[in-house]
Amino acid sequence: MKNKLKLSSLFIIIFLLFPLVINVAMAAPKPKQRIYDFAGLLTPQEITELEEISDKYSTKRDTDIVILTTDDTGGKDVVKYTEDFYDEKALEYDKPYGNCAILTVDMQHREVYVAGFYKGEEYLDDDRCSLVREKITPDLSSANYYEAFDSFIKTSYKYMGIRPGVNPNNIIFNSWFQIIASLAVAGIAISIMAYNSGGRVTVNEGTYRDFSNSRVIERRDDYVRTAVTRRRKPSDDNHNSRGSGGRGGGGGGVSSGGHSHSGSRGSF
Repeated sequence: MKNKLKLSSLFIIIFLLFPLVINVAMAAPKPKQRIYDFAGLLTPQEITELEEISDKYSTKRDTDIVILTTDDTGGKDVVKYTEDFYDEKALEYDKPYGNCAILTVDMQHREVYVAGFYKGEEYLDDDRCSLVREKITPDLSSANYYEAFDSFIKTSYKYMGIRPGVNPNNIIFNSWFQIIASLAVAGIAISIMAYNSGGRVTVNEGTYRDFSNSRVIERRDDYVRTAVTRRRKPSDDNHNSRGSGGRGGGGGGVSSGGHSHSGSRGSF
């Protein structure tokens, strides 16, 4: 009889708690999706890892870093496909149609497009989008998709931490340069301190010189010839370099939903 009462009590408790458990499960926020691999370029494990990496770096920059792959654009250009995807998914960080950096890989036409919306557009302008695209293109061409996507996320994060209008590849942003510069400054400071600690030298070139009997006995300045060397001014190839890694360039635009964005496209 006691066992039956205990069993009945257990069922009653489960019955009462079951709706609460369901409500908690339904209320729990679903992990945000940032990797849309419609072309099937990644394994499930790789997708999970990239989602974690993207979540980490997106949070630090208040900007969703999204990867989109497809093998069927439905007849759309890669730029139009990216714009429509942004509009339809209302991609965002903290609100619909918000900060976003997106990489679109079109396997059907072998094209790649890097775009930035809102804060992404400010920090990843057309030139920076081109730099990102050029960096990941070799891995895309070699079918190293995971490496390319990982590099896109981390490079976008890095560039978005540098003030707009500044070349993110400037040597001063290189960690090795910063270490060497710090060591050089420290070395100079220590050398100055060591030099000053040894006392001052009071003997100079005039200590033992008799200025009353010393004079210049001869001055001579012979003109020999004049030589002129001409050198051709090198051309500026910086603009053309944007097209490396397949035909590239393009720039941004405005989506059908009215959302402005930066961008750079190329083939791989």
